[in-house]
Amino acid sequence: MSTSDQQAPPRFAIPELLIGVGLLACAAAVAWQTLAIPVSPLYSKVGPRVFPYITMAGMVILSLLLIVAALRGGWQPDEEKETPTDWKSMGFVVAGLVANLSLIHPLGFTAASVIMFVLVCYGFGSRSPLRDALLG
Repeated sequence: MSTSDQQAPPRFAIPELLIGVGLLACAAAVAWQTLAIPVSPLYSKVGPRVFPYITMAGMVILSLLLIVAALRGGWQPDEEKETPTDWKSMGFVVAGLVANLSLIHPLGFTAASVIMFVLVCYGFGSRSPLRDALLG
């Protein structure tokens, strides 16, 4: 068998590794904020920290699985890795998230969420903002 017939060992995929590490950092933030939740001694076994800890545990497990997959070469197929990033679409998705964060206090949850929904839909290819706003 020639060396061209053998597959090269997979190299770790840096973008996927960054996603896994980012999710692990988010899990750490959830743990940190969960510890800040005050617990009354009146709670027996299930208090206000239980579900955030369950969420954090799930995030840790998923992030570790993502990191392992990234170290084994990533989870994207080769043809998907060669697809260029659509920065304009990503910009609309990020703008929707930023709009939600910045508008939720002055406009309220519903209006800020509708604006975010319309921007994210536009980023994913929808060109019907009125329909998206009604659905949002």
